[in-house]
Amino acid sequence: MSEKGLVHIVDDEEPIRRSLDFLLRTSGFEVAKWPDGETFLKGVARDEPACVLLDVRMPGMDGLEVQVILAERGIALPVVVLTGHGDITTAVRAMRAGAVDFLEKPFNRDRLLQALDTGFTQLAERKSQLEREEWAKVKIAGLTEREREVLDGLACGYPNKTIAYDLGISSRTVEVYRANVMTKLEVTNFADVLRVAFAAKMGSEEDWRAAHRSS
Repeated sequence: MSEKGLVHIVDDEEPIRRSLDFLLRTSGFEVAKWPDGETFLKGVARDEPACVLLDVRMPGMDGLEVQVILAERGIALPVVVLTGHGDITTAVRAMRAGAVDFLEKPFNRDRLLQALDTGFTQLAERKSQLEREEWAKVKIAGLTEREREVLDGLACGYPNKTIAYDLGISSRTVEVYRANVMTKLEVTNFADVLRVAFAAKMGSEEDWRAAHRSS
């Protein structure tokens, strides 16, 4: 793959695909071209990082439908919507559904490259977030079940007394577990404890209530 990444062009107009292909390849991108939404959805790789230039108006399945199906399948590729004159309302709907940007034909080269830069930045940030989440889960896996429960309560924002009451232990015992958590996570302040917990998606008050306040 090129240094700048892969871009999927999904557009039923062959001249548009050819023009975008030339522009993107000369700008350092790798390109995959698709003549319609159905073909794209059948061929796109779920786990390959890429951005999508997606035409709104296509025969058969339109761009908004493609966008919805991508989300339903968990294919989290940043989408830049391509619109013709008068499609602004549709483009706004696509933006609300998570599109990075919309571009009106004919395209401005700088605007197109800027939109793709935004999309690839999103991909990089998403990858970094997933890596932090995995790292945090590995760290938390070294805790005992009770230590994880105490950490979860702290991430919910509960004071020691509340955690102690809900877990049926003393406040002093909660303090001991809290100290153990800090030692095992190799952190020296409470803010860092919370960063690890939040990275691992801990701290749901709804889940806490369901687990510890069912009575």
